[in-house]
Amino acid sequence: MNTLFLGIVIFLIVLAVFDLVVGVSNDAVNFLNSAIGARVARYRTIVIIAAIGVFAGAALSNGMMDVARHGIMTPQYFSFYAVMCVFLAVMVTDVVLLDVFNTLGMPTSTTVSMVFELLGGTFAIALLQILHGATAADGTLLSLGDLLNTEKAISVILSIFLSVAIAFALGTLVQWAARLVFTFTYRVNGRTTDQTGKMGNLVASSLKIGIFGGLSVTAIVWFLLINGLKSSSLMTPELKEMVNQNTWWIIGGGIVVFSILMTLLSAMKLPVLKFVVLLGTFALAMAFAGNDLVNFVGVPLTGLEAYQDYTDNGHGDAHNFMMRSLMDSAHTPAPYLIAAGVVMVLALVFSKKAQNVVKTSVDLSRQDEGDEMFGSSGVARTLVRTSRSIANSIAAMIPRSMARWIDSRFNADAAVLKQGAAFDEIRAAVNLVLAGALVALGTSLKLPLSTTYVTFMVAMGASLADRAWSRESAVFRITGMLSVIGGWFITAGVAFILCFLVCTILYYGAFVAMAAAIMLAIFLLVRSHLRYGKSNKGNEADKLFTQILHAGDKTECWALLRKHVDYTTSQHLRQVSENYVALTNAFFYEDYRTLRRTTVLTESQRKDIKRQRRKQIIALRRIDPVLSVEKGTWYFLIINSLAQMVYCLKRMGEPCREHVGNNFSPVPSSYANEFLVVRNEIVHLFNRALSAESTTLIREDAAKLQSTLSSYRQRIIHDIQTKHLNIESMTVFLNLVQESQELLSALRHTMRGKSKFEKS
Repeated sequence: MNTLFLGIVIFLIVLAVFDLVVGVSNDAVNFLNSAIGARVARYRTIVIIAAIGVFAGAALSNGMMDVARHGIMTPQYFSFYAVMCVFLAVMVTDVVLLDVFNTLGMPTSTTVSMVFELLGGTFAIALLQILHGATAADGTLLSLGDLLNTEKAISVILSIFLSVAIAFALGTLVQWAARLVFTFTYRVNGRTTDQTGKMGNLVASSLKIGIFGGLSVTAIVWFLLINGLKSSSLMTPELKEMVNQNTWWIIGGGIVVFSILMTLLSAMKLPVLKFVVLLGTFALAMAFAGNDLVNFVGVPLTGLEAYQDYTDNGHGDAHNFMMRSLMDSAHTPAPYLIAAGVVMVLALVFSKKAQNVVKTSVDLSRQDEGDEMFGSSGVARTLVRTSRSIANSIAAMIPRSMARWIDSRFNADAAVLKQGAAFDEIRAAVNLVLAGALVALGTSLKLPLSTTYVTFMVAMGASLADRAWSRESAVFRITGMLSVIGGWFITAGVAFILCFLVCTILYYGAFVAMAAAIMLAIFLLVRSHLRYGKSNKGNEADKLFTQILHAGDKTECWALLRKHVDYTTSQHLRQVSENYVALTNAFFYEDYRTLRRTTVLTESQRKDIKRQRRKQIIALRRIDPVLSVEKGTWYFLIINSLAQMVYCLKRMGEPCREHVGNNFSPVPSSYANEFLVVRNEIVHLFNRALSAESTTLIREDAAKLQSTLSSYRQRIIHDIQTKHLNIESMTVFLNLVQESQELLSALRHTMRGKSKFEKS
């Protein structure tokens, strides 16, 4: 029996290592995005600084382990067997959630999943114990409030979700005030961010940057090096008492001293803002590790301690030995924390996911135009209209002179960002200082705030205050923000329900169910790793678009745009050809599964064409205006013709799918075989379009095939009228022939537009 429990504990520890690697890889963007988005240093430098912060935070995060011990459950009423069921269910559910959400491409949060998994598993065991008439030592019946640490659980849940609103509001207010002071054009490091080269007053600029830097550094030092360390062994009782008695003197003195120091450094033309951003990166990485380490190793280490207590004192009775030892605060041995820190650092430095750190939050918060990852939604459109209405009402009450002055402070057009930067160092500093302070404050209160929630919402609030959400992009970015937030709420619900079910199965299924759960987790881990290896090949179109955004010369931008259009056009032609073959074959061979899959792929391609259109329109604005007008007509002919091809496939696929799904009679083989001959010629024509063959010849051959299909269509209509054919199947077949003609027509237009667009 003890050996079986030991195997479970070992499995939990192995999963903890996996969680550390995956968690750091996925969440690295939380503390890297601001420094990388502002391009304050090379990627390697930023990662080294973050790695030091991660290691320090992990090594000093002992206090947060109490969340896994007695933050949700009341372990004195739980047997060792029940606790192991909960912990195994939490870790297995975590693996399943990670696999499902990664497959669907939906955002998730390790903090939310851990808390709600613990809540779901504990709730399941609590209900089972109540149903079996569980009693306390004095014989009184236990209630749900006795078995669940409801007060702590509610405070944890409220802190997680309230942090969303608080982080967004603070990000908006602080960034608005910072931009009002600095504007987008300010003197820094002896240079200017103004397009005209206008330099601000040295004394005024140094003073503003000095005070801003002083406030930022003081906040970082206070929340992380003092408040964040108060539960560590480095903070003696005497030192803690001294800090508590002189809090305001320390904060006030820090602001004065650091402000003077930063002002002098700025006057000496040293990179004060760069220092603040890098220090903020270190601080947020440290806060992340200190706050989120419990998400990855809290449950396994608590399970290990429970196992040790059971082997020493349980006498082999797993069902009746109560886990009173878990009521005490955690005293995790330093080697465990240091080992976890080493794993997190290695994951940060060597993980491919962490190296590919261009993440959603940078894209949604950038200052300039770019690829909008999300479409628009009805809720987002309503919010935009309502917000504009409220903003106009407020603006009407502000004196015009003040409104003009405020607008002048937010003139982003006059600013020049660093090459490849998504926003400037002012916004990066606000993002890091605020997020680090909020997470460190939650850690000091032993509340596991979601680092993802806090950093993302601070970044969103700051970008909103910076007026980075224009009328052209606001609806897309709000949709993206709502999608991310929606993913978090879905994570909470799914984690609770799934862990509730898994824990119930484990409790009744005993070691058979536990072994099956472990095998499932291993299978999902291996599959997820293999899937990521296949998908992590990069996208040439995205790389080209990034180069277009960073191109400084209009001629270079035009050359890159031609490559981008040529690449995406070829990709879509190839995809149309493949889907056309799959669809027609599936219809004639009555393969409903392939028809359904092709319908999904076609819809996905439609969305991708829409996304590429927006990106390429942005690129057209960056080339010479005269050339843009000349080539724009032919570009729209290309993109609209590609869209028409996809609509042809949709109009083919839906009737075919319905026909086969209803098990209606198939098309007679004589008609199908005759059509497939023409179909193969159409596919061959698409293959020729992908080569360097003359577009004129392709268009001529497409016209001939159109004529052939037209004659064939007339014969089908005649046969329907004169022969005893199945009307339903022949009507769908006739639609297939007609849409094939439209497909050829769209191909002709595409090739015409392509030849004109690429012509020098």
